[in-house]
Amino acid sequence: MNLRTVLSGLCITALAACVYTSDSSAPSKETSSQMSTAKSQSAMLASNPFFMPYDTPFGIPPFDKINAEHYLPAVKQAIAMQEKAIDAIVANRAAPDFANTIEALEYSGEILNKVTNVFYGLNGADTNDEMQEIAKQMGPLLSRHGDNIALNSGLFKRVKALYEQRDNLGLTAEQHRLLTENYKGFERGGANLSDPDKATLRKLNEELTSLSIQFGQNVLKEDNGFELVLTSRDELAGLPDSIIAGGASTAKQRGHDGKWVYTLKRPSMEPFLQYSEHRPLREKIYTGYINRGNNDNEFDNKAILAKMASLRAQRAALMGYPSHAHFVLSDNMAGTPERVYELINQLWPASLDRAREEVADMQAIVDAEDGGFTIEAWDWRFYAEKVRKAKYAFDEDQVRPYFELENVVNGVFTLCNKLFGMTFTERTDLPKYHEEVRTYEVHDKDGSLMGIYMTDWHPRPGKRGGAWMSSFRKQSRKNGENIIPVIYNVGNFSRPSENQPALMRFDEANTLFHEFGHALHGLLSDSTYSSLSGTSVSRDFVEFPSQVMENWVSEPEVLAFYAKHYETGEVIPQQLVQKIQDASKFNQGFATTEYLAAALLDLDWHTLTDDSIRDTAEFEQAALAKMGLIDEIDPRYRSTYFQHIFAGGYSAGYYSYIWSEVLDADTYQYFKESGDIFNPKIAQKYRDVILSKGGTRDEMEMYIDFRGRPPEVAPLIERRGLN
Repeated sequence: MNLRTVLSGLCITALAACVYTSDSSAPSKETSSQMSTAKSQSAMLASNPFFMPYDTPFGIPPFDKINAEHYLPAVKQAIAMQEKAIDAIVANRAAPDFANTIEALEYSGEILNKVTNVFYGLNGADTNDEMQEIAKQMGPLLSRHGDNIALNSGLFKRVKALYEQRDNLGLTAEQHRLLTENYKGFERGGANLSDPDKATLRKLNEELTSLSIQFGQNVLKEDNGFELVLTSRDELAGLPDSIIAGGASTAKQRGHDGKWVYTLKRPSMEPFLQYSEHRPLREKIYTGYINRGNNDNEFDNKAILAKMASLRAQRAALMGYPSHAHFVLSDNMAGTPERVYELINQLWPASLDRAREEVADMQAIVDAEDGGFTIEAWDWRFYAEKVRKAKYAFDEDQVRPYFELENVVNGVFTLCNKLFGMTFTERTDLPKYHEEVRTYEVHDKDGSLMGIYMTDWHPRPGKRGGAWMSSFRKQSRKNGENIIPVIYNVGNFSRPSENQPALMRFDEANTLFHEFGHALHGLLSDSTYSSLSGTSVSRDFVEFPSQVMENWVSEPEVLAFYAKHYETGEVIPQQLVQKIQDASKFNQGFATTEYLAAALLDLDWHTLTDDSIRDTAEFEQAALAKMGLIDEIDPRYRSTYFQHIFAGGYSAGYYSYIWSEVLDADTYQYFKESGDIFNPKIAQKYRDVILSKGGTRDEMEMYIDFRGRPPEVAPLIERRGLN
């Protein structure tokens, strides 16, 4: 059982007891040295910001008062507090009931969640060497603590007793769900194992935690260590002015004044591959990207990930499952690897055929230009752009001036106002962890405060790649009070330059809408228990609300209120809108194939039924050959930098995006069939039945209640143009 399952899925959040105060009844046998140490620890904890109410508006963490030195002591003390609370639950002589067992467990780790929410939030968005060292120490501590809870036989006995009489306890639907999820969490955490097997499970979990942390840190170091430094203007041939300006800005930041630097961060690498006329330079940056963690240096991940796959196979066998994928998927909507393969196989042949057609179109241009070479993977984006211009007269750089970051953010706010009546008001006086963070109060249509929303959009060395959503505090209710969520989005979108604001590619705008969909899931939550609120749903459902938001990005009615030229304020012309829409199915062979290839690679690593250590390169090569992937396409993530599955929560779950896309395409079809993409009745139903419920109900039951039937795959196939 992973840390997230234990601390969230098992509903373990905290005992609000100030146990750091000195105990006047302590035994007199303590030595003066012990008493001095205890007083020193007590004084240190008394000044630790995690052990006092946040004296900030809305309970936002006081980032200016939190230092790196606070984390480890706070985690250790918070673990001790939760252990004491759990001991009290187990020792309670009263018969187990929902309040003295399930709710007591739910509230037993509030302080620990308080600490880890801040630490892991900042470790992803604003890390440094000190934070990464703390992460290495903290990971095993939390892994052991999670196992101590999941394998506590006395605690499980009480939970099991309640679960066996769950239908006779008079519970609300949400309480019933909380009890069920707790019981499942204990089972999946090894509560039914023998004592020797429990000891084995602890070792496996602890080693996997350490390896996962190291994997992610290696990828970050590889990201930060690569620079493509250009010294002459000739090397800039083909690059738009905005990309040249961005390269000069990056060079200045990195101490290369007068030069141009391009990195492996997507806002830098993607447009370089798309526009650079220098094929060897495209090859260099592309090769740098796909070889992260595969350079036979101190940051190499091949042995780490092979070991992780082996340990996961061992753990699955210990738990009675054929493979890690079988174990993971048994708790997801998909249920089994076979059902995932079934979905992928509905899409794979058509996507691969379309990709081959796309290669032929690009090769025709190379040949017409007397290029004298065969298309390679590092050529794809460059020649795809040429095909797009030829077929649709669509130039990405024509579009960028209409997608200023500020306007895109305001666009998603306006959309949410039209759908749900929400409003966003910026506050510049609230605590934040970095100067680039922006913070908003979020209000409902009746004016009531819903939550706090924070954004952090630009790349920097201390931030891992990609884009994501998380929370410093989830929504819940306690003692009659609605505790509002503090939600944040993090991204790596192009920075402003000296002469231009932050301009986005269309796919970056799409990513922003996507990540805001996750934030919306957290902000609109209306649950009692934080462990079931917001995005606390199965892995193959969590991407559904985020992907729904992408559907509105290119709708003319939506573009009209956010896609405005950064210099003139002109709304994007209809002819450009039409080009965006006409090109929406362009390159879908590539997009679908590279994604499905990564999903299949993930499944291949995690359907292993024995725990022998594989040679990573050979295993991956065999997997790609088996799926028939063409040479011109690499999987979206190669194994050595596949952080979703080796440093994140998506192992055996990367398929989730396409599974959720079936739901999102079917949902948007619901809006379109009504004749109004802002249909207020459907929007309210979507909010009430899906977004507000979090994990309080079975996901498929929620979807059927919303749509009136199970999801259908046809709208997705149509949208991707694969029919």
